[in-house]
Amino acid sequence: MRTLVILNQKGGVGKTSTTVNLGAGLARQKQRVLLLDLDPQAHLTYSLGIMAHELPRTMGAVLTGECALADVARRVGDLDVVPASVALAGTEVELAGVGNRETRLKAALEGVEGYDFCLMDCPPNLGLLSLNALVAGTELLVPVQPEFLALQSLGKLMETVGAIRSGWNPHLALAGIVLTRFQRQKKLNREIQRNIRDYFKGDLLETSIRDNISLAEAPSFGQDIFTYKPRSNGAADYRNLALEVLRRGRPHE
Repeated sequence: MRTLVILNQKGGVGKTSTTVNLGAGLARQKQRVLLLDLDPQAHLTYSLGIMAHELPRTMGAVLTGECALADVARRVGDLDVVPASVALAGTEVELAGVGNRETRLKAALEGVEGYDFCLMDCPPNLGLLSLNALVAGTELLVPVQPEFLALQSLGKLMETVGAIRSGWNPHLALAGIVLTRFQRQKKLNREIQRNIRDYFKGDLLETSIRDNISLAEAPSFGQDIFTYKPRSNGAADYRNLALEVLRRGRPHE
């Protein structure tokens, strides 16, 4: 199973949209996909029409060892989803003082079978929940909005990844960097694209996700982009991203 951590400590770059729609795109390529919501804001959960506040147990119960992943996973279309809720913020505080706090998610994923991909939607920070994802994951996919501070945030994230690789998870590899909300007609967007391509040799994916209103609308209907607007630019871009992830295969460590 390929386990992709979708992470950028900067907010508003399209992490949840990428997790949901890349997952749906992979499922449409006959891949078996598991999505994990690790963000207390539970945006992935609500984006797929799951009412987190109505659920007795969510991701927090998995991380505290109260139940297994399979006990809280829910089927949404062609995807299996482990939802989150606002209670996950309390779980992070609770875990801060216990042993093996960085490896709780890795332990929960051991023995999970039947999937080709596991995609993890992380909060916009490098706290304990994101750390659990980086320790458990095999690959890191970084959504980046083409703006002035993109390179700075990428540099800090790569420093963190280096520390993770030298300690908890030497097998973590970079699956790639994907530009989101990209507008080719804007000079700044093209300049940032070129700078990232020059600085991160070979790591910037060919597929960029264009700025598309349908991607912003789909979560309000609890749907992925392929269900909501299958002929939109957003659907075309995430279809291409899924194909590129499959084509590139598992990256070298």
